[in-house]
Amino acid sequence: MLPLRVRAATPDYGPLPALVIDTREQAPLSFGPWGVEVVTAGLPTGDYSLVGLEDRIALERKSLPDLYGCVGHGRERFERELARLAEYDYGAILVEAALTDVLAYQLRTKVSPRAVVGSLMAWSVDYGLPVWFCDNHRLAAAVALKLLRKFYKHAVAEPAGMAGRSKL
Repeated sequence: MLPLRVRAATPDYGPLPALVIDTREQAPLSFGPWGVEVVTAGLPTGDYSLVGLEDRIALERKSLPDLYGCVGHGRERFERELARLAEYDYGAILVEAALTDVLAYQLRTKVSPRAVVGSLMAWSVDYGLPVWFCDNHRLAAAVALKLLRKFYKHAVAEPAGMAGRSKL
């Protein structure tokens, strides 16, 4: 049982638009348990969004090996991705691991766990992007869906809820 309660629709603002999974996503999250519509399409940035809001919200998912790669050899490319994501109304990084797993991860690389956590903290501050640690693939799906629902509720169903909000 997941600790998060996630629904596809609520009576106050109706069904969520279809979720968009980027075509480049190699291990897509599964939203089947929640009965939401999912489409696959190319996203300008990020891995997950909502149909019609692809230029306003995006979530970037990282598995543990992928995260280490983004801190090491893929850093420049990933930081360009984060810069694009920071321009959105809402963007976030979802790490498919607990913080303790990130710190304990052993990989044949020169990247240390401390460097990975330090990079995540720096990116969060530099780009104004929250980092969500999700213990596993299923929890990452629940967190992604919950974030997309909250954004939809505040930005579309209750647009006044986003008025006056600014990025860091």
